[in-house]
Parts: sequence; C-alpha cells; structure tokens
Amino acid sequence: MLSTNKFYLLSLTIYLLLVGCSKVKVVHYRQPSIIILDSVSTPISGKVLKNWYQKDIIKDTIPGISLEKVYTELSFSDSKNIIIAVIDTEIDINHEDLKDQIWINNKEIPNNNIDDDSNGYIDDINGWNFIGGKNGNIIYSNYEVVRIIREYQDKFEGKKENEITSSDKEDFSLYQKAKNVYDEQLKLAKEDQEHGNFLFENYPKSKALLKTFFPLENYNLSQVDSLYNVYEHDKELKKLIYFMSDFLEYELSEEWINDYKKHADLKVSKTLNLDFNDREILGDNPKDLNDENYGNGNVSGNLDEFYHGTVVAGVIGATRNNNIGIDGISNNLKIMSLNISSNGEEHDKDISLAIKYAVDNGAKIINMSLAKNFSLHQEWVQEAIHYASEKDVLIIHAASNENTDIDKTLVYPNDIDSKGNEFVDNFITVGSISNKLSKDFRSYFSNYGKTNVDIFAPGDEIFTTEIKNSYGFHSGTSMATAIVTGISSLLRSNYPDLSASQIKEILMKSGTLYNFNVEINQKDESKKIIPFSELSKSGSVVNAYNALLMAEQVSDNN
Repeated sequence: MLSTNKFYLLSLTIYLLLVGCSKVKVVHYRQPSIIILDSVSTPISGKVLKNWYQKDIIKDTIPGISLEKVYTELSFSDSKNIIIAVIDTEIDINHEDLKDQIWINNKEIPNNNIDDDSNGYIDDINGWNFIGGKNGNIIYSNYEVVRIIREYQDKFEGKKENEITSSDKEDFSLYQKAKNVYDEQLKLAKEDQEHGNFLFENYPKSKALLKTFFPLENYNLSQVDSLYNVYEHDKELKKLIYFMSDFLEYELSEEWINDYKKHADLKVSKTLNLDFNDREILGDNPKDLNDENYGNGNVSGNLDEFYHGTVVAGVIGATRNNNIGIDGISNNLKIMSLNISSNGEEHDKDISLAIKYAVDNGAKIINMSLAKNFSLHQEWVQEAIHYASEKDVLIIHAASNENTDIDKTLVYPNDIDSKGNEFVDNFITVGSISNKLSKDFRSYFSNYGKTNVDIFAPGDEIFTTEIKNSYGFHSGTSMATAIVTGISSLLRSNYPDLSASQIKEILMKSGTLYNFNVEINQKDESKKIIPFSELSKSGSVVNAYNALLMAEQVSDNN
C-alpha cells in the first residue's frame, strides 16, 4: 500500500500552443490542471537524457511517466514481489544490474537433469529457452510468410481463385497475401545482399588507395573530398576516393560492413529460404502444439547473437539504488526469462507455450515485444491469451515499429477476434512517444491505432542495460512496453487485490492527456496532422504517479 496526503487523482491535459514562451504555465482552475507549453521543446542532453522518461511534465517540463515523483512523494508498505515473464530473446542473467532481479525456480535442483517440480521442463532454473536444442540454438528462423507458403504451396500453387472451394478460400487468401509479401521481401533482401557485396569488395580497395596518400590513415572527410577534386578526371581513382568519402560520412567501419553483409546473406539463405528448416535443431514437430518435449533451460547462452531481452529487462527492473548503471521501474519484481525470439520471426507454437509456461509458473505480468504481420496458427496464441485472462495474468504487448495504423493492418499477437472485437480484457498494446513536445511527439517509427493501440509510453532514446555489464540507448515500442510493464508491476505489488482487467483500466484512465497535433508521415502517403489523442484508445501517455493514486481509490472500493 502507499501512503499519501493527496487522495485525488491528478489528471493532466497538455495543450501545445503557439505562445512563443519558453516556460511551462500551470493554470489551476479546478481539476484537471491545464498546462500551456511552448511550441518548440528544448533538446534534452547529458544526464537528463539518461532518465528523461522518469521525469514529470509539470515539475520538469519533460513528458515522462512521473516515476521520480512516485519515489519522492509516495511511500509504500507491504509490497509483494511480482514475477514478470519476459517473452523475448535470451537475457544476460549475470549482468551486474540484473542478477538480483532474476527469477529463480526454487522447486528445481540445478543441473540434475530431473524435472524436480514436475512442470514438464527439466532444469528450468530461470525460465525456459524454447528455441534451444541439445546440439545448439536457433539463431536464424524463417519469416512467417515462408511458413505459410510451405504449408499451402502443394495445395494452392498455380491455382486461380475460381478453382478454389469455398471451404479453402480463407486459406487461399492467406497464401496469396503471404506470397505477395514474400516476393517483395525476397527482392529487397537480394538488393541488400548486392549492396553488402559491393561494400565488402570496395571498402578494402578504397582504404588501400587512401593509404598511399595518407600512410598513417589519419585522414578526415574534408581531406578526402579535397583529394576527390584533385583527381576528378581520373575515373577509376576518383571512384574509389568517392567510396571512401561515403564510408566516412556514414561512419561505415569494416566491422559494420562485414556484419551488414553477413546478415544480408543469411536473410536470403535462411530467413527467406523456403528450403531452410529452422526447427531441425530442436527436433520437435512445429505443427503439433502438444509436442512440448523440446527446448532447454539455458536462457543466457547466446548473448553475442541476442541482446534484446537484456535491453527490455533493464527498463523493467534493473536494480534500483545500487549505484550501478540505471534504476529500473521497481525492485519488487523477479524477471522470468522465456526465449522464443531469434533473427527472423517467432513460431506461434513457441509463443503459445511460453505464455502458458509463464501463467503456470507464477507470473502475474507477461511482457511481449514480438510482433509480426502474419500468423499461421493464430488460434493457438489466442487460446493461450485467453488462458492467461482466465488466470488473471496481465499481458503487455508492443504495437511494433512500422509507422503503421494497425486498425487497418493488424499485427500479431493481438486480442482481436474474427469479428474485430476484443475477446479478453487483460491485453494492453503500447505505442511509443519521444521526448519532443512538438509534431514529432509520437515516435516516428511507432505504430498507432485509435482502436487497437491502448496507450503510449516513452520509447525513444531510452538508456538501459546491454549484455556483459554494459549500457546504451535504445528506441522502439519494446522500450515503451517495458515501461508499462514496470508500472504495472508497481500496481500489482502494492495492490494485489486488483485484477488484471482493473490494472488495464487504471493505466488507461490515469494517463496524461496531450491535446496537440502530431505528424503522421507514411510511405506512399502525404503527411497528415492529427490530434495525438486520436492515435490510441485512451488518447494518453502512461503515468505512474496517477496510476498509483487511482489504484489506491479502486482498491479501497473493492
């Protein structure tokens, strides 16, 4: 429980006006307060940038979640530890700022090759790796369109719509859509591969040439440009000088080029290869949901390949007040690592079984950053989401990063049934905002949708944990989702009587309202200026302080 002398919920409406001032005015008429802001936000830098998302819009004029205000103005007692399942890539469970926050299955004896707790998983000490096998780990997996084409190719290839029976029309439509997307993805992947080969071949040639002019290789962009002008009549020479000018301007190192080429090649040879079987290393039948005897308990064994889970975990629950790294949202949580993501797209089977594992092993909140545009076995995932709802487990999901209206183009997983209605009330979809109080307030990459996105949260330039005791800035709706997960853990740890649906309602009703226009700039469309409030169901940005005050009220009335 929290104690505070403020028993009202402060609901904020933020108006962006062209008033030409540089300060924030707070006009107290009645609740809600009205905040008048300058139309141009001051760029954030230095130490403030590292935790801008924890700031308060009134006190700091920064559009954070008021987390610092929570810890300075509210006090807590009897907080319970909440288990949070992070369904993602592997997590660095030995990270200096995460190791004390990692869930430990005390019912399991480590490394004895026995399922001590009879939950169906052997040596699942910190969670489960659903893409780990006895002889290695899935590093590259197919895109979902590849799986769909493989599923229906023999049945539908070369067929026309008038040759398809009514019972097969839905599957045929899915196959056609997947085939169209696949053809475009393969075309772009091969173009990337060609570009990678070009960079790989020409970088050493350009570097060798420049070394003849600068033996110490201490040249800069200006010097290279000057050299180009000197040799502008030598076609071959100026071409190589021009390449180095580009390499310098875009900071393309040899390491970056090698990595670009590697991933471009592997995208063609593996993720988009119809003949590549990504499940061979696991030995399971991906078409059989009941075939659960696969995976392993090593949730931290491929960190050089996978970083994302560590980044997400840090935002949620990096240890607070330890004078190391960063402060997560809450200390009253334990992070369960469930690995299903690799380079490619996740299998619906793994998503479904990971959700069920989380529910059955005590998680009260599930964080899922994964998203894809097709789903071969959507029914498996929706059944698992429904199972979580029945067990009162909250699921928080990223809206994804395609700058798309997902009311028009759904992403999966989701909580939408075949009629377009929400079939559960425990599922929250999160979009991302930046720290810019301007038309660029919505993160340029964030998906949106008045119906299918529930709320927004900070997701741009978030400083968080990285593998091997390092830290860095990351952006994406994954960051925004992690923030909402962290706030949800605060609510569930202090008000365990509140249900998952009540937590969702509180978050949506207690958010900060920003009533100004933002820019939507999509490919193949002209720019649109629309109210930020039209980008999500709640029209708001999550606010930890407000949510805790409302949770107190709702809990008292339970």
